[in-house]
Amino acid sequence: MKVVILSALAAVATAVELSTNLNYHSPSTRHSNLGIDLPTVQRRTLKRDSVPYSPDDLNFTHGIASGDPYPTSVILWTRVAPSLASDLGNITVEGNVLLYSHETKRYIKANPNPIYVDWAVWPATSSNATGWKRQGNETVVASGRAYTTSDIDFTIKVEAGGLSPFTEYNYQFTICGSDKKSRIGKTKTTPDKNNNISEVKLAVFSYSNFPNGYFNAYGNAARKGGLDYVIHLGNYIYESAGSGERAHDPPRVTFTLGNYRTRHGQYRTDPDLQLLATNHPWIPTWDDHEVANNGYRDGFSALNNTEASFRQGGRMVSIDQRKINAVRAYFEWIPIRQVDLDDNLRIWRSFELGNLADLLILDTRNYDRSITSLGWNDAYIELIRDEASRSLMGGRQESWFYRTLKESKDRGAKWRIIGSQVIFSGADGAGADTWGGYTANRNRTLQTLIDNDIDNNVFLAGDSHRNQVADVTWLGELDYNPATGSGSLGVEFAGTAVSSSGRAGPISAANTYARNRVRDTDVLQWHEGYYRGYFVLSVQKDKVTAGFFGSPTVATRNPWELPLANLTILSGENKLSRPVAGGKVEAGFAKGGTTTGTNLTLNTETKKWEVIGFDDMFISR
Repeated sequence: MKVVILSALAAVATAVELSTNLNYHSPSTRHSNLGIDLPTVQRRTLKRDSVPYSPDDLNFTHGIASGDPYPTSVILWTRVAPSLASDLGNITVEGNVLLYSHETKRYIKANPNPIYVDWAVWPATSSNATGWKRQGNETVVASGRAYTTSDIDFTIKVEAGGLSPFTEYNYQFTICGSDKKSRIGKTKTTPDKNNNISEVKLAVFSYSNFPNGYFNAYGNAARKGGLDYVIHLGNYIYESAGSGERAHDPPRVTFTLGNYRTRHGQYRTDPDLQLLATNHPWIPTWDDHEVANNGYRDGFSALNNTEASFRQGGRMVSIDQRKINAVRAYFEWIPIRQVDLDDNLRIWRSFELGNLADLLILDTRNYDRSITSLGWNDAYIELIRDEASRSLMGGRQESWFYRTLKESKDRGAKWRIIGSQVIFSGADGAGADTWGGYTANRNRTLQTLIDNDIDNNVFLAGDSHRNQVADVTWLGELDYNPATGSGSLGVEFAGTAVSSSGRAGPISAANTYARNRVRDTDVLQWHEGYYRGYFVLSVQKDKVTAGFFGSPTVATRNPWELPLANLTILSGENKLSRPVAGGKVEAGFAKGGTTTGTNLTLNTETKKWEVIGFDDMFISR
């Protein structure tokens, strides 16, 4: 009977019904080359040889997730499929792919049976904690039905609306015609822009490399709880080949849509990633490795816009096609909103967190970036780094960025939190692949802050694989005092990686390196490059505090976590509070402070503390 129900309902699925799954439009309904012909999908379901999947054949293969919360809605995500394997076809990125108006043999040969699921959202309480089974007495406040097919790799992404601001909710998916359910997730809406809230807690992550180590940082943050939202600053996946016990799938560099889908799917099998994604809404952006290393608008470090590179390095996949493939997979697999785009790469956007803060999420990698360091052109980049024409963001994003900063100040938001992929402060020197390689773009940003008296600026960054905290100033233009922080316009918190490579051990050598970096860099106040991990930003009216946490090893999956440092900015001071980190850090080196090195470590499962150590930080490959 279940099969009959599925067949009958699938046969009458209309294009309108299919469109409830946002991934059919992903990533933009305004760009036909990235959309899917819904009438074609519908017509395939009516063919006589259409044989639907039984619910017994289907599973929630990669967990559930939520993301991009607004005051009255949130994005919910899952994947319902007959197997873990991704669809290897390129039908959504080949040919003209004109939205609503084309038919191809590949579509006809593709899976003709839309799978559909019901979803429900209800207020979270202590009596319906996350798990598999609902209590049965919940008041459902939002629900719906969504369809999926192999065309979009069996992924489902819906917007649950009609919710209340700054409220926790549970959510769950059910395969239609069955009692097969996903586990129960937890999510949270953002405050209304006028809400007077006292605190928001943001967990900040970047750089998760599957073969390099286990994603312990995700699991530790999820088990500890107490978070409102998760920010991921990019390099959520890597496009590279990788061997060892967590070898990359596919075992080669990604180029095709199937490659990128498979890679996303592999990362979502990680239990710690699933745990954090299930129970907290994510606000993600990408860095370069979601597409390819050191990308800019016309290429990557290992793939240039030439015929020779196309044939030799690109495996007959062009730069533009590779970007389309990567973007397609990213929007299918990540719980991110369909932003009202003017082109197919826009991911930059903002979130109003009550009257407490505005969160600005940038794209400093893929949007419209001028040429960057490619490994063979550094002398050229050095010659042009100061040219006014160079932009890390592209003109349209720059204009949006400066306008949004001013609007945030004008509306009375207490703090401006700016999520960037690469270092802004100069803590890493004048790196050609960071803001330092785009002097004019950085200076235009600083000028905007100065001209409009925009204060309480908190920059977030990843990229360097190291914990680095620095004052943000305009050296050579402002009278900056490294000892007191006077002359600073804000603070940058740059986090280490979830599992990507860092300073090699022993830790004493890493601490010595940190001491030298802090000594030689005026704006840099704390540096630590040994531990993998994340940081939690506690945003309050009178201060912002960043607590940094390290995983003592990612060579094994484990629940150990080491508190590394706590650093504070007081409202209106626009600098890191002195003494830095209260004068004491667990690892690395803080300007004017001491390093304790206690190795007192929390087991996030048992909540017990022990003094422990590990010989290896990363998986041996």
